[in-house]
Amino acid sequence: MLNEYIVTPALLIALVLLVWSIREDFQAKKRRKEWEQKIRQSGIHEVDRMKGSEFEVFLQFLLQSHGYQARVTKGSGDYGADLVLDMPGKRIVVQAKRYSKKVGVRAVQEIVSAKSYYKADECWVITNNYFTAPALKLGNSNEVLLIDRDELIEWMLEDKEEEVIAK
Repeated sequence: MLNEYIVTPALLIALVLLVWSIREDFQAKKRRKEWEQKIRQSGIHEVDRMKGSEFEVFLQFLLQSHGYQARVTKGSGDYGADLVLDMPGKRIVVQAKRYSKKVGVRAVQEIVSAKSYYKADECWVITNNYFTAPALKLGNSNEVLLIDRDELIEWMLEDKEEEVIAK
């Protein structure tokens, strides 16, 4: 009867690996949640220090808090869109530019082409900086919503106010 419960070395190793895997998965999820919380609570100065991919995730969270279903596109081969926003009856593509200088016409050109590719209704370029005069002119003539540093800060402040009210 006792022999039925003898643990072989292979079974013991498998059990240890399973427990280790569960522990690692839990810790990874915890680190991910802490990272997400840090990203969500970032101010403009933290945004200025983010990598481009972090800025995209930051915008995803920010836009989700504003009611959009937002997803970050894959890094390469995204056809000019960094995020896709969906809501009933509307799709928006977004080019995210975390720059230390003004954003030029290339970002506007990329998002205009992405609009067709993704069959979007609108296209936006969001930056932590400002736009050059040619970018503003091209954006206006192509009905691209250009969201600069000032408007981004306003969105961030609205998000923080809603967070305080929710608590």
